[in-house]
Amino acid sequence: MVPPWTRLERMERKGVVASRRWRAAGLVLAAAALVAVALASVAYGSKPIAVNRVLGSFFTFDGSSDHLIVRSLRVPRTLAGLGVGVALGMAGAVMQGVTRNPLADPGILGVNAGASLAVVLAIYGLDVTSPSGYVWFAFLGAAGASVVVYGLGSLGRDGATPVKLALAGAAMSALLGSVTTAILLLDVATLDQFRFWVVGSLAGRDATILRGVAPFLGAGALLALGSARSLNTLSLGDDVARSLGQRVGLARVCAAVAVVVLTGAAVAAAGPIGFIGLTVPHVARAITGPDYRWVLPYSAVLAPILLLGSDIAGRVVARPGELQVGIVTAFVGAPFFVALVRRRKLAEL
Repeated sequence: MVPPWTRLERMERKGVVASRRWRAAGLVLAAAALVAVALASVAYGSKPIAVNRVLGSFFTFDGSSDHLIVRSLRVPRTLAGLGVGVALGMAGAVMQGVTRNPLADPGILGVNAGASLAVVLAIYGLDVTSPSGYVWFAFLGAAGASVVVYGLGSLGRDGATPVKLALAGAAMSALLGSVTTAILLLDVATLDQFRFWVVGSLAGRDATILRGVAPFLGAGALLALGSARSLNTLSLGDDVARSLGQRVGLARVCAAVAVVVLTGAAVAAAGPIGFIGLTVPHVARAITGPDYRWVLPYSAVLAPILLLGSDIAGRVVARPGELQVGIVTAFVGAPFFVALVRRRKLAEL
């Protein structure tokens, strides 16, 4: 006769295997949805193009206007959306994990504002004009803002609590935004160049931009995935993490570097697009649970779905013009953020 505890262990193992299979199946379905959205991003816009014409532009290119639009405009735009979406989704998930703050987001915690100020200074003072040149300054600004916000949020007896980090991020965003505006008011040429970038857009992104930021996106994604186990441990609290042998300081530094690299590359390529990094990790956790070994891959797939879907909506709704994707994601993400804050307040009562 099999002892009852042995039967219980077998049942638990079967449950774990089944859970992994469901998560893997869900990830495959999400990847299929991403392929469909990417195809729609290439096909739909101010001028709809039939799917057979889209596919023909890859296999039987004839130099027609439809094929030129697909290959020279929409494919680079879609690839930029894929890369930026992956970066923002993973950066948001890592940031929420390392700070244990469900309200953490590169936009809300001042990272985007720091990158924006650095880019403005590069345009104004050094005459940098290309996104491939922006990327280094975006990294520097994102890193500086992250350090300052976390330092301010860590002051006091309780350390870096979610509310203190959100308040520090809001204050830093306001300060950096004011400095950015002051510089732009001093120089009209800088304003003309910056205003098309700051809204957050995928329009006009070409292969040169993609080649410039692709190494950083890849390195940041690998570093984020490598931090998954340490994020699971950090989520239990610093004391528990240390008792389990986790080097807390090193784990936080690695996660912070991943956030800075991913956010800097995304901001340099497409401008400061908000709310993607806030909303997507919550959706991923609702599907997978708190295990970051699954949250990060799901965020990497779901975020470009949201970003490309918002970009398609902006192109279709405002024909023959378009709404910038940063505006559309704000409409989608702002109500989600308000609902999340209200839910947390009710939970604390």
